[in-house]
This record gives sequence, structure tokens and C-alpha cells, in this order.
Amino acid sequence: MRVLLFCGDHYHPAEAPINGMKLLETKGFKIDVISDATGFDASVLKNYNAIVMSKCDHISQANDASWKTTEIQEAFVKYVENGGGFLAVHSGIVSGEENDTSLLDKMIGCKFTWHPNNCTVTSTMLKPHPITEGVGTFSVIDEHYHLEILADDIEILATSYAEAQGDPEKYDSEPYHNAPAHIEFCAYTRTQKKGRICVLTQGHDHGVWQNPEFQKLLENALRWCVIA
Repeated sequence: MRVLLFCGDHYHPAEAPINGMKLLETKGFKIDVISDATGFDASVLKNYNAIVMSKCDHISQANDASWKTTEIQEAFVKYVENGGGFLAVHSGIVSGEENDTSLLDKMIGCKFTWHPNNCTVTSTMLKPHPITEGVGTFSVIDEHYHLEILADDIEILATSYAEAQGDPEKYDSEPYHNAPAHIEFCAYTRTQKKGRICVLTQGHDHGVWQNPEFQKLLENALRWCVIA
């Protein structure tokens, strides 16, 4: 299976998703990487069975300019609607600096709103599904993403939980360092025309991408996204 990994932005160096995805090459995946979207030619999408999007709108880690032109976003939507698989991981659900809802946000079905300081996040599978098969509950140090759901057809597969941190009196004034306990969706699927989409919200650094249970989620999600 040929997979194109989009990764690397100002807040998320490319090394963690690259090293995590490369572990899947022993499972029959061929991983190509784009970490600098300068001059990206969307015509290459047709060469891949699935796309892994783990990149916000920054061109690269060193270049905060946006690569998400309307033309490129339309190409991704067309790719999915024609039957391509699409897996959005962590920063792949982050909108641009203006936080406008984009074409990709609508296709993915959600967008990131905020996260507290890095903390222990525990993911729990909710139901039997090809993506959750063989995946147990696991805990990692991660950014606990809070979401705005944009689609009404998502199938929720897993939730994530983080305990309260900091001072309750500062929940509103300093939410990054002080946050109540929270449960969020961390894995779901949806479809758009002929294409399958999966979202996994965890994946900030190496510890997550190389976690054995997260690796199972990645593998299962890619195999589900690609319709035989």
C-alpha cells in the first residue's frame, strides 16, 4: 500500500510522524513523505492509496506561510470523493492562523480548538470496529486536543481522558496551565462520497507515534481507509 505522509509544521517537527510511520513499512506499507509543501503539485495524489495528514497549514517547520490554497484543498477533497483514503492525525486537524473553517476542515469533519499543557492522556476504545480491533486502552503524555465537530455523520470509536491540572480558580484566565478533567473524542470515521476518512487526535511527539497501541490504530486505520 502506497501512503503519502504530509507532516512538519512550526509546532510539530516532522521527525515524530516520519519515524512512527516508517515502523509500518514492515507491515507492507510504502511511505513517502512531504515535510516541505513548497511548490506542492496535487497531481501526485493519484499515485497513493491513502494520505496521512499530520500537518497544519504551515508550509514547513521553518516556514509559517500557508500551503492550503483553495486549489490544493479542492484537490484533496476530489481525491477522497473519488475513493482515496484519508487519515488525519493530530496537527492535521488544525486550521490556519485565522481559524477559519476550511474545505479540508469540513471534509475531515472537525477542527482543533485548544489544548491544555501536555499531560497524561488515556485513550479508551468504545466499540468493536476494524480500526479498534486488537487495540487496548493506553496512556501517553500528549497534547489533549479539544475539538469542534463539523460533521453530523461521524462514527466515534474512542475517547480520550485527561485529569484536572493546575488551579481551578485559573481555569478561565490561564487555561493552558489550568484545566478541568475532560473527556473528548480521539478517534472517529466518516465517509464522503466514495472516500473513507479517519481522525486520530493524538500524536504530538515520538512517545505517542511509537506507542504499540497507537501503532495498531495507525495500521488499522490505514487499512480501513483504503477500500479494496
